[in-house]
Amino acid sequence: METLVHIRDVLGQHPMFGAGILLMAGYALGRGVSAIGLPEITGYIIAGLLMGESVTGIFPSHMGESFTVITEVALGLIAITIGAEFSRVKIKRMGKAAVLITVVQLVATFGAVSIGLWVFGMELPFALLLGAIASATAPAATVAIVQSLRAQGPFVDYLYGVVALDDAGCVMLFGITLVAASAMLKIGGAPGSGLSLASHAFGEVFISLGIGAVGGFLLHHMIRKKENVNEILIVSIGVIFVTTAVSIVLHLSPLLTNMAAGAVLINLSARNHRVFRILSPLSPPIYALFFVIAGTELKPGIILQKQIALLGAVYILARALGKYGGAYLGCHVSGVTAQIKRYLGLCLLPQAGVAIGLVLLIRVSPLSSHLGAVRPGIVVDMVNIVLLSVFVNELVGPPLSKVGVIKGNEMEA
Repeated sequence: METLVHIRDVLGQHPMFGAGILLMAGYALGRGVSAIGLPEITGYIIAGLLMGESVTGIFPSHMGESFTVITEVALGLIAITIGAEFSRVKIKRMGKAAVLITVVQLVATFGAVSIGLWVFGMELPFALLLGAIASATAPAATVAIVQSLRAQGPFVDYLYGVVALDDAGCVMLFGITLVAASAMLKIGGAPGSGLSLASHAFGEVFISLGIGAVGGFLLHHMIRKKENVNEILIVSIGVIFVTTAVSIVLHLSPLLTNMAAGAVLINLSARNHRVFRILSPLSPPIYALFFVIAGTELKPGIILQKQIALLGAVYILARALGKYGGAYLGCHVSGVTAQIKRYLGLCLLPQAGVAIGLVLLIRVSPLSSHLGAVRPGIVVDMVNIVLLSVFVNELVGPPLSKVGVIKGNEMEA
């Protein structure tokens, strides 16, 4: 046994060993949970928990610093892909009702979670950040259920429209909230801080979007006459790396920057869809490693602490209330049928990749030190609250989504 521990400690000093073992564990657990009908991401989180210091210690916490670039690359890929959802053609096809429902449920979830956490003792900047993260929805499970049921009709049309826009809206909301929370921590309490906060926050948002727009414009012109897949891939990755690095170095939002790049790219030419198609094969190993690393952050001892357990429960319940109530209100304002209004919210409860990405962005961003200065350990607490929510919602969300699709589409169970 001592020999195995020694081998673990020696090999654990090299990041490549950590990456390899995390990928293999993630693959094995992902396949395992898929066999019993759970999303692969649940297996990735469990694999990370088992590999982390809380259980085996194969992936020590200090090694996480070596994988910061993995988190940044994954977030860049996620954000630029989400930006493609802002295609003029796609938004026009979805219609005003789907856009309105999406906005209302995003705002309702943000408000419910932020207020709930603040009432139960969490400082306002932290509560706002978690409120923004809570607005994310994981569409994969719901889309899989719709396809397995072969459901069609107005309910499915509205559902697809909302989940397609939800993560894009969430990333934009989070980007603005992150800038605002940063400004609150740096200049809160200073004379005229309200006006300074607003100008500082909006300034950073617009600069982030501007840099992203330039990146998307340059990428479009660099590849518009190219047909070679490898050349397009090299240039695309280069632009994503540069825009992400510039944003991080300038303390801007890499999410907003890459999302703007994706939006500009997709609206300049329909041919630019090929960029996202070419980038697609790179995603599985990066995303798998990204989610398993997130699982290593899960600390059962922290979750069992009374205050964290309470805040985790508030987060989960307030998010469910915001999602369902917001979707109901949005449907009511949009004038859709009672059947859609009653069951659409049930299909928005799953939460996964984007939420994890956003909370890990806080951990690796310069804001982390400011948060820790206000309350030591808060970033770890926030990570564990979100991971707990993802774990719970990836278990209970899909069955409720199935009920929502069946009832909302007036199908036989």
